[in-house]
Amino acid sequence: MSEPSHSRAPRADRAHAASAARDRRSLFERLVEFIRPGPDSTDELIESLADAEQRELIEPQSRVMLEGVIRMAGMTAGDVMVATRRMDMLDIESPYDEVLAFVIATGHSRFPVFEETRDNIIGVLLAKDLLKLQRAPELNLRTLLRPPMFVPESKGLNELLHDFRANRSHLAIVIDEFGKTAGLITIEDVLEEIVGEIEDEFDHDDAGSAIFTLADGSQRVAGDADVVDVNAAFGVQLPVDDFDTIGGLVAHELGRVPRRGEVVEIAGLRFAVMLARGGSVRWFKVTRLTTADHTEG
Repeated sequence: MSEPSHSRAPRADRAHAASAARDRRSLFERLVEFIRPGPDSTDELIESLADAEQRELIEPQSRVMLEGVIRMAGMTAGDVMVATRRMDMLDIESPYDEVLAFVIATGHSRFPVFEETRDNIIGVLLAKDLLKLQRAPELNLRTLLRPPMFVPESKGLNELLHDFRANRSHLAIVIDEFGKTAGLITIEDVLEEIVGEIEDEFDHDDAGSAIFTLADGSQRVAGDADVVDVNAAFGVQLPVDDFDTIGGLVAHELGRVPRRGEVVEIAGLRFAVMLARGGSVRWFKVTRLTTADHTEG
């Protein structure tokens, strides 16, 4: 006996509803299903994301952001921070007119404030709070300071992002292993690891701070540092005719853009990639090769 037509209709409706539910699966659920049982390494996971993009399971921008989240999990505050020499800081003893001129010239919204020495950071000044001094001249700069947030260089970026949100803070002072100021990091710096560069009208190059000394005696060198400057700093003779920047020279030696953690040895120097982003190297850690290094090689 054939099934009544009115019985078939609800069944068809249920089948349609189930199909619609499957189509409404979240991007995350589809991605997890795609990569199951799962890659064995971060590189394989990133390759899986690229494959997912090619199969149109995720959008290109979604892949970029997911890759950023994955890479960020292995990075620390020391990898991304603005080093001390490049920090724009305010002296608590500076006159109001000097402070105002400095804030306008640099264009930042937050400034670490120090007393006596740059290592003695006593607070953070929000540029907008300077307006309070104009309305109430009896106040002084010290009364406007916000408590500084301190983090070690080894602080993971994912943990730091959580701390920023929990403390409702946008800036942290990074401390090295000796308790001295190593640099600063902002919530923008962390988010850039996920979404890419966030540039504004105040961003500018600071070529004069492309090379500086780390606590262990090695040098941190910006990928866009001039080869001429690297030669002068290390007393070497890297070729300057074909390459303007040290990042371009290292990429040529390797045959591609280096990835974070890779090491290249050139002219008695060891270049270890500390941070690579946007198809280029942001920072190298550079050390001189010793006799023992050559023997091991």
